[in-house]
Amino acid sequence: MRTTLFLYVSDIARSCAFYEAVFGQKPVEQRDLFALFLLPDGQTLGLWQTGNVMPAPNGQTGGCEIGFRCEAGDLEGEFLRWQTLGPVLMAPTDLPFGRSFMIADPDGHRLRPYALAA
Repeated sequence: MRTTLFLYVSDIARSCAFYEAVFGQKPVEQRDLFALFLLPDGQTLGLWQTGNVMPAPNGQTGGCEIGFRCEAGDLEGEFLRWQTLGPVLMAPTDLPFGRSFMIADPDGHRLRPYALAA
């Protein structure tokens, strides 16, 4: 069984372009209202355009986040790349678990690249 994380998005084309830039790849599956990305660790991320999700969701974006574990030496370079993709919610910051930054996707979903402390 494979786990897929679904994000509800307002504009599938806009979100596909955003995540293509984040992952450096096109979706492995794309339809009019849905796209599926295969992540490097084998998990999948599905983008599903709102208004077509059944049953209709009742939550809001920003109530959770997706973490992307990086090597410590790669985090600053990733920040330079990611900061061009969406609004920066937090610049690289030292936190109790390590170093992290956060951006938002076009729908306000929180994305947190991080590197664990040694």
